Amino acid sequence: MPDFARSAHPGVQAQLDRLSMLSPAGDRLGLERISALLDRLGRPQDRLPPVLHIAGTNGKGSTVAFLRAALEAAGHKVHAFTSPHLVRFNERIRIAGKLIEDEELSALLTEVLDKSDGIEPSFFEVATAVALMAFARTPADACILEVGLGGRLDATNVVEQPLITGISDLALDHQHFLGKRLIDIAGEKAGIAKRGVPLVAQNYPPHIARRIGEIAAAAGALWLPRGKAWDAKLRDDRLHYRDGSGELDLPLPGLAGEHQTRNASLAIAMLRHQRALAVCADAMAEGMRSARWFGRLQLLGPGPLTDKLPGRRVWLDGGHNRSAALAIARQMAEHAPFDLIFALTRTRRISDVLGPLAPLVRKAHTIPLPGHPHHDPRDIAVLAQSKLGPRECYPAFTLDQAIERLAKDPEGRPDVLIFGSLYLAGEVLAANGEIPD
Repeated sequence: MPDFARSAHPGVQAQLDRLSMLSPAGDRLGLERISALLDRLGRPQDRLPPVLHIAGTNGKGSTVAFLRAALEAAGHKVHAFTSPHLVRFNERIRIAGKLIEDEELSALLTEVLDKSDGIEPSFFEVATAVALMAFARTPADACILEVGLGGRLDATNVVEQPLITGISDLALDHQHFLGKRLIDIAGEKAGIAKRGVPLVAQNYPPHIARRIGEIAAAAGALWLPRGKAWDAKLRDDRLHYRDGSGELDLPLPGLAGEHQTRNASLAIAMLRHQRALAVCADAMAEGMRSARWFGRLQLLGPGPLTDKLPGRRVWLDGGHNRSAALAIARQMAEHAPFDLIFALTRTRRISDVLGPLAPLVRKAHTIPLPGHPHHDPRDIAVLAQSKLGPRECYPAFTLDQAIERLAKDPEGRPDVLIFGSLYLAGEVLAANGEIPD
């Protein structure tokens, strides 16, 4: 999937253009290229503060947000590397709490690309190298790394001795890289396990959990699955967490959606099962309340886009697989029937992503994803009306056209959900002036 970015900064854009010419498009797994590149750059991965490494299919980005919020509430300076970005490349790299500045990003991209001759690193491998260089050169107390794709062969897996590792919820996704069965995908995610390092995991079906446990044991990692080593439950509008060290009574996450309690619980478990970073219960509670993660069941604020839909609440989520769609459908059921703006990349099955939401939708408007391989909005509309069940479904040529149609709808003002792609989420945030900071 092409993942190249645009920047308003000429120096950054010059290097991104250079990267697009030098690097083969698409995802590529394997540690050979990133290892060779980092060797040329002086192995910055060996000079990082304590690393918290997170893999998973859904929820790993939100887990990063909860980890960072709690650590910062405890007074720690935190580096964070996440992907993909929504609006600006800079969102991927947070140095000691702040997004990387354009001048530093330009200089680091130049330095990494200058050292990449003959290696042909991927876009993500270059982004990883830039992040590790930035983190190694700036003092901080902790470093959070989010896996890009899989785990075992992901570029972030060059860190040989993280402080702790974690695996969020699993689902079928990227099967052409990770395997066609959930057990295969679980095996790839569990590949971040390291000797002597705790591996904190969610609860999964028995055969999936068994596979992760086998890989953890083979690596010499300490496997800490939910339901055995730790657990968390909702009760009386609070999150009640317990493990071998005791119990915590925590507020519900500030991020919308019941599924966020699972991500927040994983973050708490990871913090509780490490000893290098002091994080008190009050800091964990503040992290639950204050964590922010753009484009994930986000209620958009006032802006140029939402101002065109007065009286309506507009929700945005970049989910793009069946598991994410099921989670969003559960949360949005209380707002049904709602109107939907939907787009989907070509590698996704329309029925998988649209199907769980379709029964809740009053009218759907399907749009393209310019610059990315995508399903034709007309094809989505035909399938939706013939098999999936929205009352009405209309193809549109642009996001603006879909918004205009909603604005002219005389039949009421239900909530609006924009869903199906992180690329679309970035376009929406930019259009509404809500740039991740």
